[in-house]
Amino acid sequence: MVFNKARLLLNVLFFFLLHSGCGTGNRSEKRIFRYNETTGIASLDPAFAKNQSIMWAVHQLYSTLVEVDGQLELKPLLAKNWEFSTDKKSILFNLRTDIYFHNDAAFPGGKGRKLVAEDVRYSLNRIVDAATASPGAWIFNNRADSVKPFVVINDSTFQLNLLRPFHPILGILSMQYCSIVPKEAVEKYGTDFRRHAVGSGPFQLVAWEEGQALVMKKNEHYFEKDSSGNLLPYLDGIKVNFYDSKATEFLEFRQGRLDFINDIDASFKDEILTKTGNLKKQWEGTLRLNKQPYLNIEYFGILHDTNNVLLKNSPLKLKQIRQAINYAINRKKMMLYLRNSIGTAAESGFIPQGLPSFDADKVKGYSYDIEKAKQLLTEAGYPAGKGLPEIKLLTIPTYLNLASYVANELKQVGINIQVESIQKSLLLEQTSKSQALFFRGSWIADYPDAENYLSVFYSKNPAPPNYTRYKNTAFDKLYEQSLREENDSLRYELYRQMDRHIIEDAPVVPFWYDMAIHMVHTNISSFYPNSLNMLELRRVRKR
Repeated sequence: MVFNKARLLLNVLFFFLLHSGCGTGNRSEKRIFRYNETTGIASLDPAFAKNQSIMWAVHQLYSTLVEVDGQLELKPLLAKNWEFSTDKKSILFNLRTDIYFHNDAAFPGGKGRKLVAEDVRYSLNRIVDAATASPGAWIFNNRADSVKPFVVINDSTFQLNLLRPFHPILGILSMQYCSIVPKEAVEKYGTDFRRHAVGSGPFQLVAWEEGQALVMKKNEHYFEKDSSGNLLPYLDGIKVNFYDSKATEFLEFRQGRLDFINDIDASFKDEILTKTGNLKKQWEGTLRLNKQPYLNIEYFGILHDTNNVLLKNSPLKLKQIRQAINYAINRKKMMLYLRNSIGTAAESGFIPQGLPSFDADKVKGYSYDIEKAKQLLTEAGYPAGKGLPEIKLLTIPTYLNLASYVANELKQVGINIQVESIQKSLLLEQTSKSQALFFRGSWIADYPDAENYLSVFYSKNPAPPNYTRYKNTAFDKLYEQSLREENDSLRYELYRQMDRHIIEDAPVVPFWYDMAIHMVHTNISSFYPNSLNMLELRRVRKR
């Protein structure tokens, strides 16, 4: 009964949003953008924006000091501008003075107050506060000053102090973890703040019934305007559904009840796409396919900590075995038959395409070479795989077809793989605790700098991000040197040197550099994918 009442209330609220007047003019039909999250949304608290489903929702409700645009350039948002100190260890941010939090009962009279520098200090402190238990606490570890990291100069001036110069710090501040929240709302709602969002973003929370739907409406007091002086956003609202079936999601999209689909489920790829990744003719004109390089790499990780008892008796402790696995997989065939050419075979290291430091000519990864794989097995003492123990691979149900493909490829050279599919939460727990020897992984860029990918292998980092427990003294020295390097060209060369160490030691098996792919109805315009695959709806129009 409680469930039915909650659903009824949600439907009433959505009907009200859909048909009521809004600001100037009383349109009878609202421009509501609809999409689906098959995995649901765990929280609307930015401090817990650790995955895409949360980040997408948080991005609509909150704002950050700076943001990344479609060209991966950093630009001001809450901050008007910023200035680095001479020693590059402090940044002074001048804030806009026309930004207000959403109207909410947390404020006197229910009216949202002006956002000030103290809100920035409070929000960033909250991330690193152990009491918050934010999974994003790592972003300031060994970066922000340990005594006075976040300083309020006055209401419109905020200062960030660093332990040492750190070039990607502005990218860090663009992450959804760093969204600015009001203290009043956090304190009023307590643990329920996760579902009672109060921000300054382009949309405001109306209702969220977990497992059913999330509804947001246009923030009538949002501060951004377009080039013609019109207030953003153009949409009147957003509705997020939570169908857990990709088949249901696709059916809802085909019938026009969803405006777009993020990625295409493997079971529908052949129906919609050619093997070269283009729309089949029967779909042309009825929907639009948007594709864009996406800063995500899919890979299998291999535990690298030789002190771990799990590795002592495993053949994976041998570099030749790890390299043989890499050479034995035909990534290009994989892309054609498993991915319909969506993405690029990862044959140039761990740093993906789309970042300025990427250079396939200067960083050579693993290409398909079955004879080289056999040679390495012989060198390791296992000719044709004789005597080689079976290796267990942990994956999740979504990637079972990839794991099966890899197992079949490796079997051709004598490497026998036992594939075990477990739930994502359990896999994350096991990799965090170094309980997985060979496991499926992916790394989506938190900010557009290759340092974010290389931090995955820095030995002083815990898991996350160093799930393989990789340790290489030469790599660590290069990583630390790159943090001090201000010249982009020189820093990019350090990045490539580090990537070559990763290739040589092979603690990972890279598969593909990803591509963001959206199916969109033709009545949606100004909706573009970007390399971070962030859902950007401020300038989207729906007719």
